[in-house]
Amino acid sequence: MPKIVFLPHPELCPEGAIVEAKQGETILDAALRNDIEIEHACEKSCACTTCHCIVREGFESLSESSELEDDMLDKAWGLEVDSRLSCQAKISDEDIVVEIPRYTINHAKEK
Repeated sequence: MPKIVFLPHPELCPEGAIVEAKQGETILDAALRNDIEIEHACEKSCACTTCHCIVREGFESLSESSELEDDMLDKAWGLEVDSRLSCQAKISDEDIVVEIPRYTINHAKEK
């Protein structure tokens, strides 16, 4: 099984985490299944950018982004060349390293 290395995030996983992912599973689903509560205000429908992440290693192994995802990413805080929406990026058979940005465009969280 491929692994996702989540770099440390002050609120979501202060120590960082290494989780196993299922091939074809999204980064977001793998994170949520492992109690890493990445924000996802649109309930995984590619209608916001709150689940924005930066893939530091293994970017090319992910599923290709759609035009809709690319359009949404243009609105993300801290956009980088290797940014993806974690609700859309599907894992292949390779390990990846993911950074969850410290901020999102949401001004308030529900928790």
